[in-house]
Amino acid sequence: MIGPSPRVELCLTDNPENDEAVWRECRPRPAQLGFRDRLTGFFWNARWNETLYLTNCAERFVQGQEEHASREIRRRLRSDLLRAEGEGGGGDIPAFFRFRLVFVSRDDDSLRRDVAFVSPPYQTVDPLDR
Repeated sequence: MIGPSPRVELCLTDNPENDEAVWRECRPRPAQLGFRDRLTGFFWNARWNETLYLTNCAERFVQGQEEHASREIRRRLRSDLLRAEGEGGGGDIPAFFRFRLVFVSRDDDSLRRDVAFVSPPYQTVDPLDR
C-alpha cells in the first residue's frame, strides 16, 4: 500500500494576523509537458530535484525533524517568492507568507486531504535566513 503523499502549500498576506488565507500549491506540476521538455528532463532537471527535496522535507517534518525541515522549506519558498518578484511576477510581493503541509491519500474512489501542519507567518524578506 502506498502512503499519503505530502504537498507543501503556501499563502501570502500583508497582515500576519489574517486567518482568512488563500492557499495554493507550491510548485504545481504542469498539466502537460511537450516532447522537448520531457527529453530535456531526462538529462537535467534541477528544479524538479529541488521540488522532490521539498517533499522529502515535508516527510521529515512529520517524522520529528521539525527545525531543519521547516528552515529548508522556508528558505526555498522565500527564494521562489523573491525570484518571481524579480521576474516581474505581478507587482509588490506581500510582506508575509505561511506554509502548510497537506497529505493526500486515496479513500476508496476519492482523494482525501489532511492538513498536518500550518506554519506561523514568516517575513517574505528576511536577510538572516538567506
